[in-house]
This record gives sequence, C-alpha cells and structure tokens, in this order.
Amino acid sequence: MSFCVLDASSAFPWVFADEATPEADALLDRIGQAGAVVPALWHIEIANRLGMAQRRGRLTPARALEAIDLLLALRLEVDDAPPSRALGPVLDFMRVHGLTAYDAVCLDLAVRRSLPLATHDKALQAAARLAGVTLAGVASSN
Repeated sequence: MSFCVLDASSAFPWVFADEATPEADALLDRIGQAGAVVPALWHIEIANRLGMAQRRGRLTPARALEAIDLLLALRLEVDDAPPSRALGPVLDFMRVHGLTAYDAVCLDLAVRRSLPLATHDKALQAAARLAGVTLAGVASSN
C-alpha cells in the first residue's frame, strides 16, 4: 500500500534547490520506502512545470534530465480512475472548495483511497483539512 497521494507541487522541492525543505526531504525518503499514488495527469503536470522552468531559464536541460531520472525512480502507483470522474466528484470538489481540476483530482484520490495527501498548495491543504484528509510532508506550522 502507498504511503500517500502525491500532488505534483510536492515534487518540486526535490527539483529546485530554492524550494528544498527538511520536510520535503523526509517526504522523499518516506516515498522511497513506502511509495505513493498519483493521479493519471501527474506526469503531465510535472512535464509542464519542468518545461516552463527550462523556458524561463530556471532549469538547465541537464538538471531537467536529473530531475526526470529522480522522479521516474520514485515508487509511484498511477491511479486508474476513469476520466469521467472529473464530471462528478472532481467537479464537486472544485465547486465546494474553489480548487482547480488538477487539485480536485488529488483530493478526490486521497478521499477515495483514505490516504494522506502531500501537497505544497495552500488551497488544496485547506480543502483537504475540510474534507477530513490528513496532510503528509507538510511543516507543522501549516
């Protein structure tokens, strides 16, 4: 069983040194041991952020390849929920909590799997708390 649902935002402290935290390092270690589950669109979100970072000069192509190697080595289970969930429970989470579709998919996954959610997104953290989802890899001050 996976340790948590991993939102794409929680992976970026492992890629960008200026976003690194002790909590992010501990999360990486825990996922290395127990694994995590991600929504099917997780890799698309990661690719978008890496591509944008390269375009803006924040990430060199060599560093992007290192990041890809790290992320692909993670013990990740890709959730196989049908995309049609977006028109039901995911849309409901969007409406109730004011989330983007990407964030609502992660919240839906955490609720369905009864797993903690690892996210650096403040709105998603707040929605998770309201939905009764435990947060993983978040500093105790949040």
